Amino acid sequence: MTRIVVFGAGGRAGRAVIGEAVRRGIEVTAVVRDPAKHEDLTSAGDGVRLAAGDVTDPGGVARLAAGHDAAVNAAADLTVPAADFFPASVRALSDGLGRAGVRRLVAVGLASLLPDVTGTPLLDSPGYPQEYREFLLGHGAGLAEQRADRSGLDWVVVSPAGDFDHGGPRIGRYRVVPGDMASRISYADLAIGVLDEVEHPRHHRLHLGLETA
Repeated sequence: MTRIVVFGAGGRAGRAVIGEAVRRGIEVTAVVRDPAKHEDLTSAGDGVRLAAGDVTDPGGVARLAAGHDAAVNAAADLTVPAADFFPASVRALSDGLGRAGVRRLVAVGLASLLPDVTGTPLLDSPGYPQEYREFLLGHGAGLAEQRADRSGLDWVVVSPAGDFDHGGPRIGRYRVVPGDMASRISYADLAIGVLDEVEHPRHHRLHLGLETA
């Protein structure tokens, strides 16, 4: 049976990944900063174990990831500057997963960093909302750190091609497309893409944009 560790399990993307993993019979260690706030996660299925952890702590990452087949990172911390948090989490995951012998990482990213059909990142496209630019650039710093990583970690970043269809249903289909502000995908369908890349890795060292097919 496949076993995965999910960092940032308490957020919407993390919860969707856990739901899809349970559907597939995958065992999950759900990592959150404060388990007391997320006790409901254990009701998702018998194969879900809740654990406390910090994705920026390489030693903690190594301890939590030991014995797992792959890791998923959907973590964010709005109390820390994004330009500090996201590169730090990438470095800690690279170090900690390496120590644990976990070679596959699937991370949940942001559409703002995807290029559109012209090669222009959505963040720099005319009309793209800029009110969260500092956070988006911090996420971009994490992606740059990931691309520069030479540890041998087999990673892929998966994000909506445009935005989430908040509250949208699980359709069960998705496709890989360039960045497009009009594109939408539900959390449940993005989770399918994440778990597909865990169980049957097809993309390596890439940032993928997904939309509901």
